[in-house]
Amino acid sequence: MNKVLLIDDDIELTTLLQEYLTEEGYDVATDTDGRAAIAAAAGNAVDIIVLDIMMPRMNGIEILQRIRKLSQVPVLMLTARGDDVDRISGLNLGADDYVPKPCSPGELAARLRAILRRASQPSVNASTDTLSAGHLAMHPSSRTAEWRGKPLDLTGTEFSLLEVLARNAGQLVSKQDISRRAFGKPLTPFDRRIDVHISSVRQKLGVRDDGQAWIQSVRGQGYQLLLD
Repeated sequence: MNKVLLIDDDIELTTLLQEYLTEEGYDVATDTDGRAAIAAAAGNAVDIIVLDIMMPRMNGIEILQRIRKLSQVPVLMLTARGDDVDRISGLNLGADDYVPKPCSPGELAARLRAILRRASQPSVNASTDTLSAGHLAMHPSSRTAEWRGKPLDLTGTEFSLLEVLARNAGQLVSKQDISRRAFGKPLTPFDRRIDVHISSVRQKLGVRDDGQAWIQSVRGQGYQLLLD
């Protein structure tokens, strides 16, 4: 049974979500203080954290920053509908996905299932335990990776996205293909999740000797992982 920690100061909402997710088979704990999420991440006490951005004392963005210094536990952000700044900030800092509020319990449960599936299961396309592409080595069964021989710290979502590019290294992959193959869903209009996650992975890979990024983009088409 997956353990979910739901952090939100809206007691009515958290009660509703807790009841629904419990019926869906999750072990759900709730708290109104973001420090509980930090402690849970430090102790590897939960499988996923659902975190509201608008929190008292310490906002969700600051909480997420502290979590990512301790753990790569999946984090799903709850954001105000239409607030693109908070959404992009969260994704840039390592959030796996977001759901705009108000959200339905069914939508939240679906997002949780998708994130947990990506985080815990090896790639169904994996024909070997090691996928090599230039300086990159990925291990789908353990969902770990190395870059230039050193561990590459990736969130579950970043791993799924980079795996798609690695399996097609040197080739252009459309954003629609990335969304379907990495996230199991079609890309919707104005959805910038992929762009933000790509930006984060680029920073972790660094730059080539010529100063260019290892992941190249073709405007309006997609992305390509370079081999050398």
